[in-house]
Amino acid sequence: MDTEGHSLPSASCGDGRKRRVCYYYDPGVANVDYGANHNMVPRRVAMAHALVEKYGLLADMERLRVRPATEAELRAFHDDAYVRLLRDITPDAYHDGDLRDRARACGVGVPDTDETDASAYDNPAIDGLWDYCLRYAGGSLAAARALADGSSDIAINWSGGMHHACRGKASGFCYVNDIVLAIQELLKHFERVLYVDIDVHHGDGVEEHFKRESRVMTVSFHLYDIDRDVKPFFPGTGKVEDVGEGEGKYYTLNVPMKAGMDDERYQQLFRPIMDEVMEKFVPDAVVLQCGADSLYGDRLGEFRLSVKGHAGCVSYLRSFNVPLLLLGGGGYTVNHVASCWCYETAVAVGKEKEISDEIPFHGYEHYYRDQGYKLHFTVPKKNGNKKDDLIDKIKQDALMNLAMLKPPPTTVGEHRPSKRHAINVKAHYDQNQDKEAKKYRCRREDDDPMERLHRLCGEADRYDFFTELGKRKMSGLVNTTPSD
Repeated sequence: MDTEGHSLPSASCGDGRKRRVCYYYDPGVANVDYGANHNMVPRRVAMAHALVEKYGLLADMERLRVRPATEAELRAFHDDAYVRLLRDITPDAYHDGDLRDRARACGVGVPDTDETDASAYDNPAIDGLWDYCLRYAGGSLAAARALADGSSDIAINWSGGMHHACRGKASGFCYVNDIVLAIQELLKHFERVLYVDIDVHHGDGVEEHFKRESRVMTVSFHLYDIDRDVKPFFPGTGKVEDVGEGEGKYYTLNVPMKAGMDDERYQQLFRPIMDEVMEKFVPDAVVLQCGADSLYGDRLGEFRLSVKGHAGCVSYLRSFNVPLLLLGGGGYTVNHVASCWCYETAVAVGKEKEISDEIPFHGYEHYYRDQGYKLHFTVPKKNGNKKDDLIDKIKQDALMNLAMLKPPPTTVGEHRPSKRHAINVKAHYDQNQDKEAKKYRCRREDDDPMERLHRLCGEADRYDFFTELGKRKMSGLVNTTPSD
């Protein structure tokens, strides 16, 4: 990656390119099942991690120690009664009338009909729900603390980014709002935190919590369409007029867009708007929610971003050389999600130009057949004039709101963590992983079930492949004439 934008030499490297990057992966998150027909598939995180490993990117990052959040840490944002519900609910317990009523009041297992099956809804009462919530929230807290102690420039947790969850309610496949928890942790050490959301859905849960706060600015780029024959595009919030309240007025910025946004038009909005945000707000840390449902071909999203177009947002914010927390979020075409988050990991470490477009043999490669076994899937060209008056209108509306933003009381050139809260740096990192383990394999506790199956069945797979090839040859379907 070129040193574009406002890239500055980092404390760890003088060329403005490399960053000290830490990475969180908990294999337990991937084993959660929302249900056979549910759009959310946590296994996508394992798929992304498998690519990250096979491309050799783990060697360029420090691994964060797996540490689930505690019940007390969840209560830093969520209501006690809601936390107790998440702890107690199971598919079997859901059939208890009283608990089911409590769950539905909190958005868990809410049906569209009078059915009582708790597995078919946006936020189902699933097996292992409590453990799942603790695990992905723990990752975002660990990543935030790694930035706060100054030991990392960029921290990554692709299992996080659950931006819809509210204080006492689940929403949009999100049960615990790990983003709010992470930002609250960052605020213990940084004066101002910027939150940026590039999920196709509005980051409503995060905005709602911080809309009266002047130390946190929230910026959401999302699809907003309430003029539909059916119900509005979820969650139906995030109008340009929503700018925050009280002390936080104009510290909320919404950039609502229409369906069909491609790379060029998206960046025509993202870069000038974020340039102004960074200049006016002067954040000490940035949290970027990298929801991959804004990619082309997503099962729920309606944008047309490529992997490189989506990653351009990561690249641009990275170039400001401010502590950066990268989180996951939406994304429901799992092969696209894994490709995107792997590539954005490469962007974080400055190696996106060094990794091959060919998907490596890693146990999940069959998921990439429809994209030609390439990391970068094809986005069909869209006919039409690139000059779009609507884009100009969206940009001008956003810049007008930003013009109302008061500059911060002080502008600090260096983003150093406060000494108010002592942090045990060594407690965050995996001290047991040596360089050879980082380079060639993840730790045994990370050993993905699909990869184990791949190792065990690899010989049989190759046998079946050559058997099939022989059959096709006999049928005259394979050209065996050698080429020069």
